[in-house]
Amino acid sequence: MSVTVKDLQAYKREGRRFAMLTAYDFTTARILDEAGVPVILVGDSLGMTMLGYPDTLAVTVEEMLHHTRAVRRGVANALVVGDMPFMSYHASIEDAIRNAGRFLKDGGANAVKLEGAGRVVEMTQRLTDMGIPVMAHLGLTPQFVNQFGGFKVQGKSDEAAERIERDALALQEAGAFSLVLEGIPADLGRRITSVMQIPTIGIGAGIGCDAQVLVIQDMLGLSGEKVPKFVKRFADLRGEITRAVGEYIEEVEAGNFPGPEHSYGMGAAAATEAVGEGAIYGAARMAPAAKPVKVVRAAR
Repeated sequence: MSVTVKDLQAYKREGRRFAMLTAYDFTTARILDEAGVPVILVGDSLGMTMLGYPDTLAVTVEEMLHHTRAVRRGVANALVVGDMPFMSYHASIEDAIRNAGRFLKDGGANAVKLEGAGRVVEMTQRLTDMGIPVMAHLGLTPQFVNQFGGFKVQGKSDEAAERIERDALALQEAGAFSLVLEGIPADLGRRITSVMQIPTIGIGAGIGCDAQVLVIQDMLGLSGEKVPKFVKRFADLRGEITRAVGEYIEEVEAGNFPGPEHSYGMGAAAATEAVGEGAIYGAARMAPAAKPVKVVRAAR
């Protein structure tokens, strides 16, 4: 059964923690969905992880929609959240409504994510009134990197912490169904979580949040050596890919690949051989996603 925004709010009431991860393509989204990840964020972080931009500011709506559609095609159960990029909702409420609507209508997302407060509070209310679920985002909001003077921890002073807490409550009142808290002290993350009725999703906000999110490339070890303090690498796929590619190069150069078991024959017996379902022939021909195994987690 597909995860909904109401399910996440029920998790909050039940004290059930949940995980969110980013995905930007069909294959990764399908793997995460089959693994049982309940929420997949098509983050504007794809500007850096997939497109090679220095930050998220250059990402366009069209680029976000392209990747959101790819993720949607790989997901059968998870809630898909589309990250609205810089200047897609900053100029006017009309822009926010138009572009958010495209994420649901053209991209197939179930919800959108907006960074910041201020005018975003009113936008959140307008969007939710129109049936567009909004995931809010406070703390270190990457689209404000120039205003912050870099990727720095937010909410360290009493005044700044109180402002973030006020903004969180205002966004909740406006109808946000969840709140990402990024790059804030763990005590503040716990404090905000304790006063919220909607789930908080931490990324560098401590263990006290209701859920956690990481960029998939970071947690799988695909990024470079330099990653934020809050990242835990659960695998070293960069190293494994490097090893595998090196072995492939060696076998090709030595004339050991392809071997007889990877080659086709001739004659009547070979006439019935199938080419197979390699990536060259398109992901659309792949078998339907398997039903994920239900994981029962203990309440906090």
